Amino acid sequence: MDVATNQGRLSEAARNFIARRHKLLIDGKWVDARSGRSFAVFDPSNGQQIAEVAEGGAADVDAAVIAARRAFEEGPWAKMTPVERGKLVWKLGEVLEAHADELAEIESLDNGKPIHDARAVDLPFGCELLRYMGGWSTKITGQQIPISAPGDWHAYSIREPVGVVGQIIPWNFPLLMAVWKIAPALAAGCTIVLKPAEQTPLSALRLGALIMEAGFPNGVVNIVTGDGTAGAALAAHGDVDKVAFTGSTEVGRLIVQAAAGNLKKVSLELGGKSPAIVFPDADLSVAIPGTGSGIFFNMGQCCTAGSRLFVHERIFDKVMTGLADEAAKIRIGPGLDPETRMGPLVSEEQFNRVSGYLEIGRQQGAEVLTGGKRHGNEGYFVEPTVLTKTTPAMKVVREEIFGPVVCAMPYSDGDLDRIAKEANATEYGLAASIWTRDIGIAHKLARKLKAGSVWINVHNFNDVSLPFGGYKQSSWGREMGYEAIELYTETKAVAALL
Repeated sequence: MDVATNQGRLSEAARNFIARRHKLLIDGKWVDARSGRSFAVFDPSNGQQIAEVAEGGAADVDAAVIAARRAFEEGPWAKMTPVERGKLVWKLGEVLEAHADELAEIESLDNGKPIHDARAVDLPFGCELLRYMGGWSTKITGQQIPISAPGDWHAYSIREPVGVVGQIIPWNFPLLMAVWKIAPALAAGCTIVLKPAEQTPLSALRLGALIMEAGFPNGVVNIVTGDGTAGAALAAHGDVDKVAFTGSTEVGRLIVQAAAGNLKKVSLELGGKSPAIVFPDADLSVAIPGTGSGIFFNMGQCCTAGSRLFVHERIFDKVMTGLADEAAKIRIGPGLDPETRMGPLVSEEQFNRVSGYLEIGRQQGAEVLTGGKRHGNEGYFVEPTVLTKTTPAMKVVREEIFGPVVCAMPYSDGDLDRIAKEANATEYGLAASIWTRDIGIAHKLARKLKAGSVWINVHNFNDVSLPFGGYKQSSWGREMGYEAIELYTETKAVAALL
C-alpha cells in the first residue's frame, strides 16, 4: 500500500494535523528546536515518510525545565487549590474523549497499531485514567502522628508534589503512555517535561495542543521531541526533581546512571518475559484465545506480553493446534484498515530485531509451529509466531523479543513450587497469567509467582485503579492506582512542641 492510499483513510482533522510543521511545546508556545534540526517520521506499514518533527536537544530541554520550574514555583498552577487542579485534569479527559477518533487515527498511522485497538483500548483507557487521577487531587492527605517522646506535641505529615518531573515514554502505546505519566503527576501538582519516543511523536504533540486547549497554564506541561540525546539531557538535568521512564531495561540502566548527578528520584517501567501457565483443567475455549491475545495483541509489543507459554503435557498438543488456528485467523494489514487485527512492527529496527530472534531460535533448535516469516513485501510486518521445542537456555526464551512470538513449553509436574520456580526463572517479573478452573490452585500459585501483576483466566488486563509495575529488573515503583500519586509526592513530617 502506498502512503497516499494509507493516509487516504484519515479524517480531515487528522490529515491536517499530520501535514503541519511540528514544533516543540515550551512554556505554552510552539517553537522550533534551537539547533534548527528536524527528523522524519515514518508510516511502518510501508516505510514511507509522513511527517517532519523538530529535533530537540539539550538546549531545548534546558529551556523546557526552566519553564516547568517557573510554573511550579511562581505561576498560577502553584496557587491552584486541589479541586481546581482536579477539575483541569478531569477536563483534559473530556477534551481527549472529544478528539478520540482523530487521536486514534494519528496513533494508528504513526505507530502501526490497528485502528480498532486504538479506538477500543488506548483512547478509552486514557480518558478514564485522566478522570480517575483527577479525582485523587482532593484526596492527597497526610496523617496526624502520635509522638512517644516526652512533652506535649502536635505532629503530622504532609504529602507535597515532588516538583519538576522529566517523563520519557516509549513507542508501543505512545498516547496512552503519555497519559499514564502526566495524569498522576498533574493530579499531584507537579510540572512536566515530556519526551516522546522519536519513532512515534505525533500523538504526544497533538496531546500537547489539547492540554493547552483544556486551559492548563503555560509551562505546566512541556513537550520536547527528539532522540536519545534529549532523553539523556532530561534524565541528567540538575533542576529536574524526578525522572519517570518506560522502555527497555537496557535504557533504564542508563537513566539511573544519568540521574545520579543530583540523586533525583527515579521510577522505571521496563521489560518483561511474562509466563502464561495453562493447567490441564483449564477451559480451553477461554485459555486458547486468551493466551493468543496475550502474545499477539499490539503485535506482541507489550512489556507484559505472555511470551513464555507453559502448558501441561496432557493438553499441550491440543493447545498448540488451537493456538496455531488463532494465529491463522488474525487479519494482518495497515493499522488504518478497520478490518486489521495485527499491524506492522513500529520500525525497521524493531522488524530486524524480531527477525533476528526468529533466526536465532531456529539455529538453537526451536521449531516453528506457525508463522516465523515476514508478511508481505513492504512495511514491517511479521507473522504471528508459535515456537515449540524451546528450552530455558535458548535466547528466545530468556530475552525479551517484543514481537508476536511465543515460546511454548510442556510441563508434567503438578507441584506448584516447581511450576513457580520455572516461571520465575527470569531476570524479569512484570506479569503472569494462570489458566485453571480451580480457583484455590490459582490463588496459591499467584502467591508464589514473582510478578507485579498476576492474572487468572485472562492476560494483559489493566484497570486505572490497579497498581502496575514489576519485580526484579522489570520495575522501580508502581503506576496507576493511588501508588502512582505516591510516585509524584514527597512526605514531609511536621512536629510542634506545644
